[in-house]
Amino acid sequence: MTLISEYRTRATPAYGTVEIADADADVTDTEALEAARAQVVAGNGYQLYLHSLQHDIDVEIVIRVWESPFPQPAEAEGAALITLESEVGVLLVKQFTYGLAGQLNLPQPGVYEGHVTWSERQETAAYYNTCLRRSVEENWDADQIGEAWKNSPVRDKYEINLWHVRESDVDDYD
Repeated sequence: MTLISEYRTRATPAYGTVEIADADADVTDTEALEAARAQVVAGNGYQLYLHSLQHDIDVEIVIRVWESPFPQPAEAEGAALITLESEVGVLLVKQFTYGLAGQLNLPQPGVYEGHVTWSERQETAAYYNTCLRRSVEENWDADQIGEAWKNSPVRDKYEINLWHVRESDVDDYD
């Protein structure tokens, strides 16, 4: 199990969701998006949606590409098996309201299998809700609320481990 690349970024889960997608996937898959709200992680093969329990505190996303299948960590709160296809070899980390959070150039285009694990979702949501309650009770202004989100002692963490399994099927219309 050799690590080929690792990419880290933070993204704001506007509407509770962050999208990881092939650079050519530009239409939101509402069915997969709804499934992520129920299952934490869902996708359609070209897009992957990660659902947080809060909307404003940046989540941490780690994407690793391995030479061969990587075992799922035992200490995660939850996990999901995934398949992601990138015909152009570029994955984008998208925030619904705030645009692009990052971009990862894969070692090669094609179909990747893997798993997503997550942690600290409940703790981040609890901190978020405590801040909302305190902001009303103590009459915080927008700057105070923003500072509370920015300085959160916890944040959701999503780790995506991928390995290449095959080339993309290319339709040839010549």
